[in-house]
Amino acid sequence: MKIILTTEVIDLKEYNFPIFEGTLKTLINPSKGVLNYAKKIKSSDGIIIVTPEYNGGYPASLKNAIDLLYDEWKHKPIGIATVSAGPFGGTQAMVALQFTLWKMKAWTIPAMFSVPTVDKAYDEKGNALDKSASDKLAAVFVKELLWCIEADKEPKH
Repeated sequence: MKIILTTEVIDLKEYNFPIFEGTLKTLINPSKGVLNYAKKIKSSDGIIIVTPEYNGGYPASLKNAIDLLYDEWKHKPIGIATVSAGPFGGTQAMVALQFTLWKMKAWTIPAMFSVPTVDKAYDEKGNALDKSASDKLAAVFVKELLWCIEADKEPKH
């Protein structure tokens, strides 16, 4: 079976979200960017969040963007990819991010994509220095996300 995917990179920097004031439901006059972002999250079949780890956590800008929404995350299959300069590949940020998403009732997939010592794994343009190893890890990760997306589409009893 051939699967056709459509992807889009959502760069939070482009949205310039205000510091968290409340969820989308409680905002009196949400910006066009906030509404557009919410629509993209809600309409997606699945999401991959890619984040660096800083001091055991993920960036405040990502927390802000996640907290802005609630219903949009519910039961959404989400894969988490993390990178770090150290030897653990952002696993602490991954656990913290999983916990936050679970509170939003999102469905974080069990496969992980963590990259330790990112400066030794990818060049400055994002190209894998060991393409074969990176591709194998990515294949397992994406396969799991696709399985979860398909499972989420099955009729509920």
